[in-house]
Amino acid sequence: MPAKAAVADKTSVLDRYFEITKRGSNYSREIRGGLATFFAMSYIVVLNPLILGGADSTGAMLGAERVAAVTALVAGVLTIAMGAWAKYPFALATGLGVNAFVAITVATNPGLTWPDVMGLVVLSGITMLILVLTGFRTAVFNAVPQSLKTAIVVGIGMFIALIGLVNAGFIRRIPDAAGTTVPVGLGFDGVLLGWPTLVFIFGLILTIALVVRKVKGGILIGVLSATVLAVIIEAVANVGPSVGPDGFNPQGWSLVVPELPNGSWVGLPDLSLVGQVSVFGSFGTLGFTAASLLAFAILLSIFFDAMGTMVGLANEAGLTDKQGNIPHVDRVLIVDAVGAVAGGAASVSSNQIYVESGAGIGEGARTGLANVVTGLLFLLAMFFTPLISLVPFEAVAPALVVVGFMMVSQVGKIDWADWGVAIPAFLTFTLMPFTYSIANGLGAGFIAYVLVRTFQGRAREIHPLMWVVAAAFVLFFGIGPVEQLIGFR
Repeated sequence: MPAKAAVADKTSVLDRYFEITKRGSNYSREIRGGLATFFAMSYIVVLNPLILGGADSTGAMLGAERVAAVTALVAGVLTIAMGAWAKYPFALATGLGVNAFVAITVATNPGLTWPDVMGLVVLSGITMLILVLTGFRTAVFNAVPQSLKTAIVVGIGMFIALIGLVNAGFIRRIPDAAGTTVPVGLGFDGVLLGWPTLVFIFGLILTIALVVRKVKGGILIGVLSATVLAVIIEAVANVGPSVGPDGFNPQGWSLVVPELPNGSWVGLPDLSLVGQVSVFGSFGTLGFTAASLLAFAILLSIFFDAMGTMVGLANEAGLTDKQGNIPHVDRVLIVDAVGAVAGGAASVSSNQIYVESGAGIGEGARTGLANVVTGLLFLLAMFFTPLISLVPFEAVAPALVVVGFMMVSQVGKIDWADWGVAIPAFLTFTLMPFTYSIANGLGAGFIAYVLVRTFQGRAREIHPLMWVVAAAFVLFFGIGPVEQLIGFR
């Protein structure tokens, strides 16, 4: 019997299905990775109801408890689908950029109801699914030059590190009233304040020490240790939230207050939001042109955000081939497209691949089994929503900073001698964190690549789809003036 066949016979059916041994992983790594990813992104169950908490034009509200329950449901189902079918450790949940756009820009249009708004999300998801099934989205992914794909990895690394630093309060916005050109600064007025910041620093030092020493489960141990410290501190010092009934408290927890729930820990979820969607209702209210523009803006955001995140995570996990492509990427893209449809149909906004999956990958996750673990935890979260409030941002942030470092370390793979890719790469990985948007970084990089290659007299080297994508991003960045031109704003 050949050696390879003998090895295959010794592995379990589950191992062969998920290719655990083939990808250099094992069961313990996958379970730790699934746990780490869940802890890193479980905050969305608490945050999404706050973002989508406003009233529509009729005064109707989605309801915090209902949004929380359905957010966990959709995230769980889609994350398991990504793991069990696409077999990648890319967890999904409601996209932060998209839900903010939906709540602030779309839902504030006079006459629109929440079912109308979510109908636009569904339409965007259906359109994206068609683009995937026709091969267009996969072709765009394959048309991106390797150096730009590397820049996407670096940019996402910088982005998630910034997310961690901001969530922990280590870096804060400087109010516009300060009259300064510097947008962010250290702590509050240049000073590190409060117990939450101490929890972050403790977690960061511990996580770095464990990772450097190559301790198994180092990232997960860091998150759990920081959480225990946070719960003890809150119980003793009663720190409270940074934003509460008494106004802003710079020394409070950024969102989640780490305290044990006083009431019941378990409850049946209210899933009544599922199916409350009007796919074409916005067209009757806003008209065809205005509604189409909004759907197009949503489509571009979810189309490219997911692509950038997927590239970054796959590269960090070592799951790409020699050309930088992801095997069976069409399955990943199909689940991601279905995420937009499902999120809209459940009134929680588009679901997409989360950069926080990098926490699980940093812990060793390489297969879809880690996603199954994460997804099951999200489904359990429907019944244990109070326990989600146990893990504060400050305890998760160190993991994001450390994983960010791991991803940024690939910057040396960019061909800095070729300015045709170096300049676009630079714009890609700087604008992602500076604009707090993966799509913005991608757009700037793609447009710059087409322009610089043309300036170099090397336009023939540009893949035709790169011209199409660059043109789409020009419209994406100029959608505001276009809306003004047609009288929509």
